[in-house]
Amino acid sequence: MKKRMISLLQVGLMLLSLTACGNGADDSAQGGSSGDTEGAYKINVILKTTASEHWQLIMAGCRKFESEHPDVVIDITGPANETSYDDQQNMIETTLNNSEVDAIIIAPLQSETAATLIAGETRPVFALDTNIEAPEIVSFIGTGNEAAAKLGATEAVEAAKAAGWETIECIEIAGVKGDATNTARMNGYTAGVNENGGAFLTDEIQYANAVADQAVTCMEAIIQTHPDGIAIVCANNDDMAVGAVRAAEGNPSFANTIFLGFDGSTGACQAILDGLLTMSVAQQPYEMGYLACQTAYDKLQGKDADAVIDPGIEVISPENAQARIDKVNGYLAELN
Repeated sequence: MKKRMISLLQVGLMLLSLTACGNGADDSAQGGSSGDTEGAYKINVILKTTASEHWQLIMAGCRKFESEHPDVVIDITGPANETSYDDQQNMIETTLNNSEVDAIIIAPLQSETAATLIAGETRPVFALDTNIEAPEIVSFIGTGNEAAAKLGATEAVEAAKAAGWETIECIEIAGVKGDATNTARMNGYTAGVNENGGAFLTDEIQYANAVADQAVTCMEAIIQTHPDGIAIVCANNDDMAVGAVRAAEGNPSFANTIFLGFDGSTGACQAILDGLLTMSVAQQPYEMGYLACQTAYDKLQGKDADAVIDPGIEVISPENAQARIDKVNGYLAELN
């Protein structure tokens, strides 16, 4: 009787062993497909925020790449707004302490802080939208903000001349003071205006922390100091540009002012079609998100990565605003 029990126990153990081996072979064959993420590359993306269209489009690009690559799992986080510095720092620290993450993509609110946090990191780290000056950064994926802003400002000066302005002065409603992207765009606006016969009023820069309601207050201050109008008002993003336009709407002194935004959002495009906003420098955030994930994936597979990857820009005017709206809405629909 005892021998029979031992024999049955041995058979049972053999069956369990065979079953375990069979399951392991199935999991390996799936390689992360059909919802199984075991063995997949894990890429963490930390954005400046997830609250605006620009960042939603970047998220859509990341999700598009993930949907095309079953061996990739992408985690996307971001603080509530672009001044939540501590929140983003905590997100970066949490990701760095997660040993399961294979690659990290960061759109830094504070580039210097991010550089300090990633010091000594051996996993591949990529800068998105705003560069991080650190040896750990494999690639910067984003717009050449200074060159893009310069192009927009150049076209704004030409538009101001066509609108009949003899004295072409420009005031910027800027984003977050000290932010690297904000500074790059400011430098571009300055060069584009000054090199084409205008005057960028550096002493009158208004800071609106990248939000529309503060831009309204800034524009009201500009109206007070320039009651006869000004040729160009440029903004660090479209939300601020549209806020400025709304604040000046109905004021005859600003009827011919050239309002220049940055990002090419659907709201800005509609404002251009409605004859309010004049133009916007459009980034390609969907492509930016996709390319960031593609670059990280390629690096994890042992491929070379370019130091800078620029998805390109375009200046939005009444001629191409509707096409831009249609394209952006199509991208955003992919998130639903």
